[in-house]
Amino acid sequence: MSRHRHRKPASRRNARASSPPSGKLRLIGGRFKRRLLSVPDSPGLRPTPDRVRETLFNWLAFELAGRRVLDLYAGTGALGFEALSRGAAEAVFVEAQPAVARALQANIDTLGVAARLVNATAESFLVTPAEAPFDLVFLDPPFRQGHAATACAALEAAGWLNEEAWIYVEHEAELPPEVPSIWRLHREVRAGETHGRLYHRAPPAGEAC
Repeated sequence: MSRHRHRKPASRRNARASSPPSGKLRLIGGRFKRRLLSVPDSPGLRPTPDRVRETLFNWLAFELAGRRVLDLYAGTGALGFEALSRGAAEAVFVEAQPAVARALQANIDTLGVAARLVNATAESFLVTPAEAPFDLVFLDPPFRQGHAATACAALEAAGWLNEEAWIYVEHEAELPPEVPSIWRLHREVRAGETHGRLYHRAPPAGEAC
């Protein structure tokens, strides 16, 4: 009789073991590594996949310390909280849905980080005067609603960006947004229907910003 036992593939076991419990977001690096945060069950809430998040923050490893971060269409706040965990100085989270915004505020309070929640649409936030420019912006709007291109243009036109800011845009794979001409594509990553592009703002030499 065969002594071999049927085993499930290790990759499946590892994937299942590494998945956070339902209703939870796990931070994957920095001082809050492995910290679980509660997230609401809300239609359309789409956290950035862990693999994409890990890749993105590997790219940004030397660009986070002391930075001022804006997380537009924040949702679970996965990107903003990850940046704070890895050394960003402060973050502003912009989220329109009241229940989701309440969960974000609860997680800000739980972690005790330097962060501010704005319960408003990204569009209404971006037409207010910029208090101070940001070093890093995460832009993850709902898919197939045309928000990305509009938000990119508003970020550039209204003075929300530092001269050499980084901008991460997450969008549906089949519809890359138009971005301002001085944004240079640095890296890109794809996971399923999610496509992420990291841009670096690089004005031509001598251009006033």
